[in-house]
Amino acid sequence: MGFNVSSIKTSSDGIWQGENPLHYAFPLLIIQTTLVVFLSRCLTFLLKPLRQPKVVAEILAGIMLGPSAFGRNEAFARWIFPIWSTPILESVASIGLLFFLFLVGLELDLKTIRKSGKRAAGIAFAGISLPFVFGIGVAFLLRKVIKGVDRVGYGEFFLFIGVSLSITAFPVLARILAELRLLTTQVGEIAMAAAAFNDVAAWILLALAVALAGGGKAHHSPLISLWVLLSGIGFVVFMFTIVRPIMIWMARKASCGHHIVEETYICLTLAGVMLFGFMTDLIGIHAIFGAFIFGLTIPKSGDFGGRLILRIEDFVSGLLLPLYFASSGIKTDITKIHSLGSWGLVVLVVSTACVGKVLGTFFVGMLYNIPAREALALGVLMNTKGLVELIVLNIGKEKKVLDDETFAILVVMALFTTFITTPAVMAIHKPSIRQIQLQKTPKPKENNLRILACIRGPRDARSLITLIESLRSNKNNNSSITKLYVMQLVEFSDRLSSILMVQRARKNGFPFISRVLRRDDDTTDQVTTAFEAYSQLGRVKVRPTMAISALPNLHEDIIHVAKKKQAEIIILPFHKYWQMEGGEEMEIHAGHGWRTVNERVTRQAPCAVAVLVDRGLEVNSMRVCIVFFGGADCRKAMEFGSRMVEHPAVRVTLVRFIQHIGSNFDEAERTLDDTTIADFKMRWDKQTVYAEKEASDELVEQVLAIGKSGEFELIIVGKGMFPQYIMAKLSENPLTDQHSELGPMANLLASSGKEIKSSVLMIQQQAFGCENSKDMNSKVASQC
Repeated sequence: MGFNVSSIKTSSDGIWQGENPLHYAFPLLIIQTTLVVFLSRCLTFLLKPLRQPKVVAEILAGIMLGPSAFGRNEAFARWIFPIWSTPILESVASIGLLFFLFLVGLELDLKTIRKSGKRAAGIAFAGISLPFVFGIGVAFLLRKVIKGVDRVGYGEFFLFIGVSLSITAFPVLARILAELRLLTTQVGEIAMAAAAFNDVAAWILLALAVALAGGGKAHHSPLISLWVLLSGIGFVVFMFTIVRPIMIWMARKASCGHHIVEETYICLTLAGVMLFGFMTDLIGIHAIFGAFIFGLTIPKSGDFGGRLILRIEDFVSGLLLPLYFASSGIKTDITKIHSLGSWGLVVLVVSTACVGKVLGTFFVGMLYNIPAREALALGVLMNTKGLVELIVLNIGKEKKVLDDETFAILVVMALFTTFITTPAVMAIHKPSIRQIQLQKTPKPKENNLRILACIRGPRDARSLITLIESLRSNKNNNSSITKLYVMQLVEFSDRLSSILMVQRARKNGFPFISRVLRRDDDTTDQVTTAFEAYSQLGRVKVRPTMAISALPNLHEDIIHVAKKKQAEIIILPFHKYWQMEGGEEMEIHAGHGWRTVNERVTRQAPCAVAVLVDRGLEVNSMRVCIVFFGGADCRKAMEFGSRMVEHPAVRVTLVRFIQHIGSNFDEAERTLDDTTIADFKMRWDKQTVYAEKEASDELVEQVLAIGKSGEFELIIVGKGMFPQYIMAKLSENPLTDQHSELGPMANLLASSGKEIKSSVLMIQQQAFGCENSKDMNSKVASQC
């Protein structure tokens, strides 16, 4: 059925009026979008075991919908992707691309690029220049072999080929590094810095190529190309001298009201994306350059950029961007590569791209004393293509610089180089978590307390400060120095804002200073001062670190750092916390995934584990109650609590529940418990309060009464391994098994709706310690 494009209507009157909705623009766009998103998500799921980035699935989905696969069926092409719908689909996809490039510009921090050093700049230069030079030979060969290519000027054709071979997809590279948990390693940091250099250089070269291409017009006037180039330079100068100060002022005004960004500023910024995109299109470059440069002008400090990302990211990357892959797939016809010679060209182009990028990066990396294996992995990582490559190729096709066969060859090259990145790096870069866990490290001094404290956000930071402060003695005793490793837990996903968050966290050093704790100035100053002052106190040394992984893998990073730093105890935040709102206690969940992280750490950690259930610990003074039932976990809890006794603002009470000797009485455990209690009383009798209670049938009520009394800010309990009589009494209450990571006692005290006012610290003593022994190492390796 033929269509007159000028007569196409937006929506139909429905099937009851005898009209086919697929003959109308908007209903057809809905079907196309649904199909594209569904197919790309299915392929993402299928490729997940291969640890492929989402962009690979999206490129494949686009190719499958085009004439290479489903589009070969005439009925499918006529009904779902008719020719008249292509401009509409491409227009909607271009809006998504416009805002995506704005987000990419928003993600790149030019100050960080300038501070990355000569090593990153040298690696980026080598990674661009060598494949770019190789592109001269590839362009010459393609012009000789493929018919019709020689009609295009050699200069613009070479530029497009060179850019397509030398480009590195910064967003895709970041996701691959996060998937492999290399983002905060030396390789990851160098790769990210070099890729940022590469990204900026590639956009400059692409702008030059577009200016020279002239849209396939017959004039080919060098003077017009020069005017386009000069206008582009003038636009960049205008953006950074006029627009950037305005955006800095706007960001400051929008972020001054306790994170409330006014709608006016958000709308003006989003309108600016389209306005500046129009300006560069008017110049004759491409609309995406305007959006990208505008993103660079947004200040990276403060919350304005983050709020913009949260507003538009999911809609752009989840819905609109897949349409761009679909429109690219419709243009990609793999069947154009029909002869053996054409497939030989594919092999040549892929080999040239890989060899140029990998060799250039490898040799320069070796010059900078990077180990050979890491330098090789860095070269493979820098060969990552993706969406940016498709943008280059689509612009080349749009400007009539690339014909159908060349376009298809380069799309296959982009897909292949991105696909092989993850498996190649996994094969080359061998130092994995398990291997590092088996390395022997010096045993720490006996009396030093090494703590690995994991934190998700500002509330966790405040409660951690209170808890660690309570462990600090005011006596000048160098043998009891506490070393605190503060680990920020960052959930990494396919969201672009994850990259921005990681960059800022790394740049700030302490993950919580100047960014996470920005609720108000007083709080920021308090926490910043506290972290910086701890190292100067002489008995607490603070070392910041970070774990960036998807939630299912985050526990492995925690366990790895605990083993590497030989931590004596890991402190985890509970996945729930409570706060008062309107006179009522509100329960807030961090998410089920965080609960799973805690469960896996408590099962697999090579040392003791503590889970802090925070109900608002106070910094000034703290009354602590250690509830002792008996068993290894309770003994560890008492040992931890005894470190708080010497703090002048902490009052410690030890409450022991005693059972009468029964049929299941364990004499050995009872002897250990008695000895531990006796040692505690002998050392701290004058500084603590000790009480004994009988473990009666109302044991649950007795425990809840301690939490409800309001006498204690913190209650420290063991997780389990209690005497069997105690366990039998606790197991009768359904509240004792709600959360497996807490154990029965902490479950009771962490339950909602029981008017419990105290925070709870559950401590679990692992069956094996952190000593360096072959048995322990083999056990850790098998569990992790």
